[in-house]
Amino acid sequence: MRPELRFETKKMRVAGLGEESCLPDLLGEKILQNDLVFRLSEEDEIYEGYGRRKNAYPYRQYSCYTRKLEERDVESAVLENDFLRAVFLPGYGGRLWELWDKEKGRNLLYTNDVLRFSNLAVRNAWFSGGVEWNIGVIGHTPLTTEPLYAARTALESGEPVLRMYEYERIRKVTYQMDFWLGEKDRFLNCRMRIVNESSQVIPMYWWSNMAVPEYEGGRVIVPAKQAFTYADGAVFKVDIPVVNGVDITDYKKIPRSVDYFFDIPQESPKYVANVDREGFGLLQMSTKRLRSRKLFSWGSREGSDRWQEFLTDKAGRYIEIQAGLGKTQYGCIPMAPHTAWEWLERYGSACVEKKVLDLPHAARSAALTAAIHKSGEPERMERLLADTKAMAKSPACLVRAGSGYGAMRNQGRWTEHLAFQVPEGPLQSWQRFFETGELKAPDVTERPDEFLIDGDSIGFLESTLEGCNRDNWYAFYQAGVWLAQAEQGERARTMLERSLELEENPWAYHALACVSLREGEEIRAREEILRGMHLAAGLPRREDRLPYMKEGFRMLHMMGASEEIRTFYREMEAELKANSRLKFIYIFALHRLGENREAERLLEERGGLLLEDIREGEDSIGKLWQSLHRDEAGREAKLPRQYDFSAS
Repeated sequence: MRPELRFETKKMRVAGLGEESCLPDLLGEKILQNDLVFRLSEEDEIYEGYGRRKNAYPYRQYSCYTRKLEERDVESAVLENDFLRAVFLPGYGGRLWELWDKEKGRNLLYTNDVLRFSNLAVRNAWFSGGVEWNIGVIGHTPLTTEPLYAARTALESGEPVLRMYEYERIRKVTYQMDFWLGEKDRFLNCRMRIVNESSQVIPMYWWSNMAVPEYEGGRVIVPAKQAFTYADGAVFKVDIPVVNGVDITDYKKIPRSVDYFFDIPQESPKYVANVDREGFGLLQMSTKRLRSRKLFSWGSREGSDRWQEFLTDKAGRYIEIQAGLGKTQYGCIPMAPHTAWEWLERYGSACVEKKVLDLPHAARSAALTAAIHKSGEPERMERLLADTKAMAKSPACLVRAGSGYGAMRNQGRWTEHLAFQVPEGPLQSWQRFFETGELKAPDVTERPDEFLIDGDSIGFLESTLEGCNRDNWYAFYQAGVWLAQAEQGERARTMLERSLELEENPWAYHALACVSLREGEEIRAREEILRGMHLAAGLPRREDRLPYMKEGFRMLHMMGASEEIRTFYREMEAELKANSRLKFIYIFALHRLGENREAERLLEERGGLLLEDIREGEDSIGKLWQSLHRDEAGREAKLPRQYDFSAS
C-alpha cells in the first residue's frame, strides 16, 4: 500500500481531566530535579540546575481530575504503510500512542488500556503510555494533556506528512513535529524543530519519553559504559552495566525507582533499544543533536508495584527509555538567540540475534552499534534531515487547531509558515488590551480568564494603572500576580491590596497569601487565604470552588494550621468534603490535634482512602497511616500495600 495519513476517532476509556484551576500557579509542585546536589567531575559538563522553575506560570494546574473511566471517542491521526502503523493523539500533547510492526503483529510501545491521570507532570495531570514529547522546562511538559495544532502536508515525493505544532509559553518558543512513512520505510520518521525567535539566550529542554513494555528477560541496549544517576539527593556518575551488584540493563532486577542517563560517546551513533528475551522490541535512533539516552525503572518494591497498578487498569508494567538534548534532565541547556534546532528521530523494530543477546553488555552494544553503522543509518538520517528542510518550512493544511497563544506574539520569519489562530473569547479581549491598554474586568465571582502578563508586558500594564485602568480591580490583580510569581513581594503586595480596595475578591487574597507564605509571614498568610476561602465558598461554580479549596487547604496544611482546617472542613458542602485530597488534609489535621480515633476511622472507611492526586515521590498517606498505627513502644506497623507509594 502507498503510505497513508488518516484522521479518525478511537474508542478509549478515559477519566475526566476537569478544567484547569481557577488560580495561577504561584507556589508550584515539588519537582525532584529541582532539589539535587551534584558530585561530578570537571569533565562532565552538566548544566546543573540551569533553567529550574519554581512554578508553571503562566500555565495553570490540572488538579481536579477523577479516576472514573468512561468510554469516549478520542481523535487520532494514523500513519500507515506496508510495514508500520503509527497512531497519534493530537488532543493529548500529540502523544505517539501505538506503533505496530505489521509483519510481526506486535506493538513496539507500551500502550495503556486507559487514559487515567495522576500527579506527575509540571501541571499535575499526567498519563502513562506511548511516546511523550517534553519541551521547555524540567519535567513532564506543560502541554502533555493539551491539544496541539494538527495539519497535513507532503514530501516532494508525495508521501503524506503529519504536522503537529504549538507555542510553549514559558520559554516563548514554537516547536514543530513532522511525521511520515516512506513507501519502504520500516522506521517512523519524526522531524523535530524548535525555534527561538527572541534576542535572548533561553534555557531549553527536550526529552522524547518512550513507554515500552517491561519484558520478562528483557534488556536495554545502549552504546555507553557510564551513566549519570542519583541517590540520596545527589547526582553522580557510575560505571555500567553493574551498579551496586545489579546489571541495570536487565531492568527487571532493579530494586528501586531510579533514572540512568547514559553518557554516549560523541562519535557513537545515537540510539537505544528495548528488547525481549528473543531480541525483538523497539529501536529508537536519531541524528547527533539528540545526544542522550535514559532508562527509568519504577523498581521492584511494593511501592513500585503500587504505582504501576495505579497508572493503568490491566495493561501491565512498563519502563521508560528516553532521548534528550542535554546529558541529563537535571538542567536545561542554553539555546542561542534567533536559532532553530532541528533533528530527526526514527522508531522501528529491533531484531537482535540470540547469540548477541547472550553477550555481556559491552559486546552486545558493540554488536548493535556495528550493525547500525553497517546499515548506514547515521549518515542516512543526517541526509534526510537536510533534504526535508524545505518541507519543514512550508505551509500545511490545517486539520485541527490548538491554542491561540502562538497568535498573540510577534511571529517571526522562521515560523511564518505555521498557522496560529485566536479563538473567540478571552484572548480577543487580551488582544484589545495590548492594542488599547484597556483591560476588561470580569465580575469578581468569575474565574480569572487568562494569565498573559510577562516580563515584556508588565511595564505596559503598570503604565495603564494610573490612566484607563486606575479603577480596575482586575488590572491590579493581574499585575500583582505576575510580580508575585517573579518574587517581587513588596510590589506585588501593593498591587494586590489595591485590587482588594477597589473590589474585594478571593483571587487577590490567594495571591497575597502566596506572597506572605513565601516571605515566612505565616500568620498573615493564614488570615489572607482563609478570607479568600470564605469568599470562594460562595462562588457559583463548583469547578471554581474545588480547585480554590484544594489550594487553600494545601497552604494551610503547609503552615500546620490544623484548627483552621478542622473548622473550615466541617462547614464545607458535602460534595467538597468528599474530595480525596481535602478529606486527607482534614484527617491529617485531626491527627495533629490528637483526634486519632476519628482520623483512623475516616482514613479506613469504605475500604481505605484512595488519594486520587498523590504526587510522584509523595509518601504522606503512608506516613499518616503508620503514625496512626504505632504500638505502645512507638513502633510502626507494616504499611498496607494500598497506602505504599514509596518506590525509591
